[in-house]
Amino acid sequence: MKHFWIYGINPVSEALRSNRCRIKEVWVAEGRGLTRLEGIVGMAESRGIPLIRVERSKLDSLTANAPHQGVVSFTDQFNYADLDEVLQRGADAPFLLVLDGIEDPRNLGALIRTADACGVWGVIIPKDRAAGITPVVAKSSAGAVFHMPVVRVANISSTLRKIKERDIWVVGAAADAQTDLYHQDLTIPVAVVIGGEGRGMRPLIKRECDLLVSIPMKRNANSLNASVAGSIILYEVIRQREHNSHP
Repeated sequence: MKHFWIYGINPVSEALRSNRCRIKEVWVAEGRGLTRLEGIVGMAESRGIPLIRVERSKLDSLTANAPHQGVVSFTDQFNYADLDEVLQRGADAPFLLVLDGIEDPRNLGALIRTADACGVWGVIIPKDRAAGITPVVAKSSAGAVFHMPVVRVANISSTLRKIKERDIWVVGAAADAQTDLYHQDLTIPVAVVIGGEGRGMRPLIKRECDLLVSIPMKRNANSLNASVAGSIILYEVIRQREHNSHP
């Protein structure tokens, strides 16, 4: 039974490279465009993964005409990570991303992609009232979701308390925060919290934060897309850390 499918050249390629994902089958569209799939075909064949050639219309139907680029792969399920394993991941200062109710799968995918680029240890998402990992998320992350540990938890509040027990500071993004992120020390062990689209962080989650930071705004804009705001903050963390390590 094919439970979870992945479409697009980059997502399928990254899934094949990842040790977090066990691919069962790869379907490629017959006809034109096969040359750009040679890398995927080679990886699948070298790993003994069944390679099935199908009509492009079959992939169109499966993905509801999403931009599959002529390739779809299948796995049993997406493997979420364990929080305790993530918290033991690296030797550098801990760096986590916590998402409080991101509902748009494209925002979630974009945030996971940025988190991977920034060296975040793991991304934490809630089980309820939020997007989980779907084919759209995998595509939007350009396959980064198969390298970045994603932890799915029942309760964000209790998870933040557990994180703080590890001496990690919880820093929430809030438009009304008095301190902007450029005047806050982010070289500390940190878990950055980004709220959901529109409503931002829930009050209960905001109360769990040790620090709140805002992104300076010019002119008429008073907020940013959640994935854009998250990207700005994550890159400020690595900017400060790299500056601090090279005085």
